[in-house]
Amino acid sequence: MPTPRFLTLDDVAETLNVSWSQAYALVRRKELIAIQIGGRGQWRIENDELERFIQRKYAEARAGAVTDDAAAPEDAEAAQPETAAPNSGSRNRS
Repeated sequence: MPTPRFLTLDDVAETLNVSWSQAYALVRRKELIAIQIGGRGQWRIENDELERFIQRKYAEARAGAVTDDAAAPEDAEAAQPETAAPNSGSRNRS
């Protein structure tokens, strides 16, 4: 059986080992180019387009480019104010 020309978001998610919603977010942000097919607007991604996307990501990694999504967790922790009180568990919660 020949390789299909188009992939579903499920196929893309499986290939990239991410969730369906993460694959959809790539399409929504136009990082991964897709087309809508049919009345319900089902997304399809061409095999070649997925390969170009993967190659771009490798090129970015080689160049040391960092995207907003790839911010290190340490950076997020450093941005937190140090004056926040730890959760003591003694507060009433409703």
